[in-house]
Amino acid sequence: MTIQQIKYFLELAKELHFWKTAEKVFISQSSLSRQIQALEDEVGIKLFERDKRNVKLTNAGKFLQEHWTDKINEFDQILRQAKKIDAGNLGTVSITYPGSITFEFLPNFLKILNTNLPDLKLELTEPTDENHEKLLLDYRTDIAFSRDKIKNGNIDTLKLYSEPICLVVPNNHWIKEKTFNNIADLQNEKFIISGLHQTTFFASLLRSLFDKYGFEPKTTIESDFGGMILSLVSKEIGISILPLSFKSAKVQNLRFIKFDEKIDLYVNWRKNELNKTIKKVVEYAETV
Repeated sequence: MTIQQIKYFLELAKELHFWKTAEKVFISQSSLSRQIQALEDEVGIKLFERDKRNVKLTNAGKFLQEHWTDKINEFDQILRQAKKIDAGNLGTVSITYPGSITFEFLPNFLKILNTNLPDLKLELTEPTDENHEKLLLDYRTDIAFSRDKIKNGNIDTLKLYSEPICLVVPNNHWIKEKTFNNIADLQNEKFIISGLHQTTFFASLLRSLFDKYGFEPKTTIESDFGGMILSLVSKEIGISILPLSFKSAKVQNLRFIKFDEKIDLYVNWRKNELNKTIKKVVEYAETV
């Protein structure tokens, strides 16, 4: 029994006419008769009552028509989806990302995907430990945006862009861009930053920045959530250091003062990835 034989049966069950059905499926009437006979022999069921003038479905034939119609439609839909996946236009892609790209890069990137791959389903996760390398190798994510370059022979990495890191202060703060010399001027300020004891890339970057100036910040609140930090700084509870991307959040009562130091954004994916969809998503990331 073949899928094609079942399709012939369903078409004949709808037309109830061998000649019309044969024309519709582009085979000869004798070939159609042989295919239907072979199907009946295979399943051991008489599907049609035939005489010289009429073709009628048996009760068993009616039952199979009802159920096989649903199954064949489902089969055809699955096959169409598989072809789209093969072409790189459909499927599910999981993406992990740092919170700092939430307000500018990520929305722009998702808009491009929605325009060019409208059937693609995305699963977005912002991991708190930022262990993107392990997530990729464990197949828990397909694409990882990270602030550090993943150095692993089984992972491909592409640098997308660099941006400054910034001192973030309330609008009425005494620090101004023209008068700001270096971070050592901030000895008495209250900081709202990521915990410096953490192993994340940004925590490591902050440690290096503070060590560079022999400076230990007075941290009053620790948080890894940039949106929360922006809100607290805007309430004049303290100051912070964040990538410039956070300026796109457009939180009121904030000023961003750029440091000379910059931070990068990379896109990472498994090497020799067979899923064409993932490769297309990476290509669109390059265009943002």
